[in-house]
Amino acid sequence: MRVIVIGAGIIGVCTAYWLNRHGMQVTVVDRRSGVAQESSFGNAGILAADYAAPWAAPGMPGRVLAHLFKSEAPVALRASLDPALWKWLVKWLGQCRAERYAANKRAMQRVARYSRAQLAALREEYGFEYERRIGYLQLLRTPRDVDATQVTRQVLQESGIAHRLLSAEEATAMDVHLQDAVHVGTPLAGAIHYPDDESGNCPLFARLLAAECERSGVEFLFNAVAQPVQNAGGIVAGVHLQDGRTLSAQAVVVASGSDAGTLLARLGVRVPIYPVRGYAANLPLRNDVIGPRRAFVDETYRVTVTPLGQRLRVAGTAELGWRGPALRDKALRTLVRAAQDWMPGMLDFSRATWWAGTRPMTPDGPPILGPTRLPGLYLNVGHGSQGWSMAAGTGRIVADLVAGRTPEIELDGLDIGRYARKN
Repeated sequence: MRVIVIGAGIIGVCTAYWLNRHGMQVTVVDRRSGVAQESSFGNAGILAADYAAPWAAPGMPGRVLAHLFKSEAPVALRASLDPALWKWLVKWLGQCRAERYAANKRAMQRVARYSRAQLAALREEYGFEYERRIGYLQLLRTPRDVDATQVTRQVLQESGIAHRLLSAEEATAMDVHLQDAVHVGTPLAGAIHYPDDESGNCPLFARLLAAECERSGVEFLFNAVAQPVQNAGGIVAGVHLQDGRTLSAQAVVVASGSDAGTLLARLGVRVPIYPVRGYAANLPLRNDVIGPRRAFVDETYRVTVTPLGQRLRVAGTAELGWRGPALRDKALRTLVRAAQDWMPGMLDFSRATWWAGTRPMTPDGPPILGPTRLPGLYLNVGHGSQGWSMAAGTGRIVADLVAGRTPEIELDGLDIGRYARKN
């Protein structure tokens, strides 16, 4: 069976790997010149299956409005005439209820925990080294932030997920850099520790796995724009390339990130994916500094800090209504504020590099996996900022479905059909 995967980010590469393991002839097509050059390139580096949560949460609409006019803010909304944005926001608002948040969080954690197990198996089989660190901290600056985690902690407790609410003193005891931060005045009311979560270099892992795919016969076509095509019977039977070629296949998997909505709309398949722009920075540590032992997130600014060797990957912000690669000062200030607060005097900003790009977000949070109403067309899209956490698992799930196998986890809340059902 021949299968074409559109997209060579971490999602597409993992999908291609598992399709190949199932004995299929696989071709991966991507418009860029190599693997992991868009959203995966700017990934925060967090493999946080237990922290995974939807952006649509109780109180989030108020938080968005409260941050509109602040100099540093985790969220920015720009007035736009784009109807896709307002349709997406209406759906998103409907998912901010507590019961929807809990259900969506369970679905995301189900697939992310499954993905963690698949990633562990790959790491054991191939011995991949990708700057991995164990453990994750959710830093809470104020008592109000601690109180706001009550629903999250209840879901974690009900799901049997390892976590612990720490006092400020307990949190600072886990990492010396937190003691330094509090000493210079950074507020810290507490933290949630996720001992089973981890971090690592997403684009590095994608390149390592792609190399294994190529050794096993997977073909990669770069600098190629692909559009699925249907035969006379309405079956998706391959892709048409921008250079005029047509590649035939028995199945096509769309794993093209933020481009998926536009690409699928040409086939009459509607998915509520909106490209939410985010930022990332590589910030070198000073030569005389030892970095943090584990990754963490500043819950107030929604900025993650991930140790990768002698540098930090600092990532965050969510901008709705902006297009293009231009860097906005307000977003950069948010990353710098969080980095300086938690790593005071430890960073070499003169050697910093910056990235901006889009993350393919669904209004409810979970990705969209599996077949569509068009025979031969499958989806592995809409992972938002959780692509690295979910890639190994969703790649296997979709490959199982293409191969006619039953996935190992329940797919309720993860398929395209959920948008046709009333919540």
